[in-house]
Amino acid sequence: MNKNKVNGVFCALMLVLSMMNMACAQNPHMLNMAILNEEKSLEKSTVLLNNQQQLVPLQNLDQVQIASIHFTCPQAAVFDSIANKYAKVQSFNGNEYMGVKDLNDLAQDLKLYNTLIIEVTEAELANKPLVDFINSNKSLKNVVIVLFGTGKPFAGADAITAPIVYTLTQTPVSASYTAQVVFGGIAVTQKLTKNLSPKYTAGTGFPTIKTRLQYTVPENAGINSGNLMAIDDIARETISEHAAPGCVVLVARNGKVIFNKAYGFHTYDKTMPDKLTDIFDLASMTKVSATTMEAMKLTGEGKLNLDSTLGYYIPKTRNTNKADIKVREILTHQAGLIPDIPTYTKVKPATDYNADSSAAFPTRLTDNLFLRKDYYKNVMIPDMMNSPLKTRGKYVYSDLSMILMAEVEESITATPLNVYVQNQFYKPLGMQTAGFLPLYRFKKDQIIPTENDEEYRHALLIGYVHDPTSSLMGGVAGHAGLFASANDVAILYQMVLNGGTYGGVQYLKPEVVADFTRRQSDISRRALGFDMWDPNTTLHYPSELAPPDTYGHTGYTGTCIWVDPSNQLVYIFLSNRVNPKVSDKLSQLKIRGRIQDAIYKAISAGM
Repeated sequence: MNKNKVNGVFCALMLVLSMMNMACAQNPHMLNMAILNEEKSLEKSTVLLNNQQQLVPLQNLDQVQIASIHFTCPQAAVFDSIANKYAKVQSFNGNEYMGVKDLNDLAQDLKLYNTLIIEVTEAELANKPLVDFINSNKSLKNVVIVLFGTGKPFAGADAITAPIVYTLTQTPVSASYTAQVVFGGIAVTQKLTKNLSPKYTAGTGFPTIKTRLQYTVPENAGINSGNLMAIDDIARETISEHAAPGCVVLVARNGKVIFNKAYGFHTYDKTMPDKLTDIFDLASMTKVSATTMEAMKLTGEGKLNLDSTLGYYIPKTRNTNKADIKVREILTHQAGLIPDIPTYTKVKPATDYNADSSAAFPTRLTDNLFLRKDYYKNVMIPDMMNSPLKTRGKYVYSDLSMILMAEVEESITATPLNVYVQNQFYKPLGMQTAGFLPLYRFKKDQIIPTENDEEYRHALLIGYVHDPTSSLMGGVAGHAGLFASANDVAILYQMVLNGGTYGGVQYLKPEVVADFTRRQSDISRRALGFDMWDPNTTLHYPSELAPPDTYGHTGYTGTCIWVDPSNQLVYIFLSNRVNPKVSDKLSQLKIRGRIQDAIYKAISAGM
């Protein structure tokens, strides 16, 4: 196979794996229309059998350990790639257990997995040991069968009681499609139209509903993928103008991820390309993606009163000028708080730092720099309590607002912010990368570097929060410290756009979501926690074309999330514009807003 043919096959495979327009063909629209037509055909022919217990779509993703087992299925890599967008799925090649090692060895290797997805063909179901393997595991674990059939009668599946996702083709598109059926990204609407066996007769089948994001082509959302190629041009400009060494862009419309691309590299030395699964420092997106999420949940549970005061929730504020500040003022940045407190400029290196970790120096700032115990409690909290209130009743953006908001929430729940959002949102939603302190869970090569801090921390920051105040707080703060991939951010905000529901679970009350995501006063554009579209059209913030009900937030590291209910749109841009040093070019070139404009223009242009 010549090099050009290899490159062509690779591009086509990448297109199918992510179901995005990768512009690998001269006419991506025609290629994607072919994919869309196959998806429509699959919608008419895919059937779900044996789902009396409603195991499909899979639920409780925080409680499952999933293994995907394939045998002769040539599209297993595609299936597993899509499945891993919903949850962590470990792949097993069943053919490796058909020789010296047998299916009993496979069962042994699967002992730590409580959910098995097994991809088979009709011919493989004639193998009685394989059917016995399926049934014996069904007695101990959740098992889902994905059966790639031909439409011809068969009897091999009659002995199987596990749910069966039955489809008639074995292609990359059908592999992607069936994986999404298993996780609820695509609904099953059809029943068998003819008898396939004594057990599976015409009219047999169980419908499901779509509960999670679908991964498809722009044409499935009424957009010509060729019109989204403007995003490529702006992303390339971002890199060539040194506004950021790399970035990831994700667009979801109508509950469908229709565009997700990575551009550039981790750093300007171009040694490691950006990937869709890379983890970014979200900076101030933490304010809405962690702290505000918890505030919404506690409000819906009646545990947080927006008109109660800091003095009610935080004893330390009761003898200060902050005692009567209402939670509502905090969330709208109208409490009069100063933007921030002194951070690294106040640190005394001789007494506050140590090169080694110990009980006296437990807070890790970098690999070789540790902060003394209780620095936040003994130095930073008094600084916040003693800080002036200069502009109460006016809009002044303040990191202290969300730092104090996290203090309120932790007082209510007796649970650290990072633990609460991980257990209440990220894990059950299937968000695999989202969380604080990513170095405890991931290798550095999966985390995008931020600044080379030569002044204070004397290190290239990889996995350590960029924000200096959050750093001195140990990397967990209400205003900064959250890391995540673009796909995880999309999951979280699709839940919000859905009115608090995702994967069949109600995480937030819809009326609370509606209240938090609307403008609260005439003083500023702010919602509760969330930023919103600015009516000052000279700013074009976040986008010149965004409707007034658009809400979201930006991040100092070069990130943003914008949710547009009117167009059922989720737009995510993640970059590390602060590498190796802080650059203002991303804002000067209006990269984030221009990409969002390009999306709206593509929507308007249609197919």
